[in-house]
Amino acid sequence: MREFCTSHLVKSEDLNHHGTLFAGRMAEWFVEAAFIAAAACSQSASHLVCRNIHGLAFKSPIDHGDILNMKTRVAFLGNTSIVVYGKVVSEMTGRVPAEGLITFVAVDDQGSKKSHGLVLDETTDPEELLIREKAVN
Repeated sequence: MREFCTSHLVKSEDLNHHGTLFAGRMAEWFVEAAFIAAAACSQSASHLVCRNIHGLAFKSPIDHGDILNMKTRVAFLGNTSIVVYGKVVSEMTGRVPAEGLITFVAVDDQGSKKSHGLVLDETTDPEELLIREKAVN
């Protein structure tokens, strides 16, 4: 599945009382990056809602001035759901300080869930297969 990348510069207003990136700001950026992947896949941004942020793991602090690349891709498709895997990569260090999964649901104009009609492409890539396994479990 196609990978999307959005970038953010960690500025002073993004910091917590420890002087590192505030987890709430990271979650905001993470949801937005995942939404871009889901919306591009479904071709319908106005008919998607965020249902669950699950498995968002913060592995290490993120410092002021770091540039973060949020790499996202659709990892699982249910009948109405789209699960997106996201990985945050530091441009400065190459480390992965956070990663996780977010589930979006396709909805109609009244907000009721509806089938999105999407099918996940086939893959033999080992990394992609591991990501898809995480998304199902």
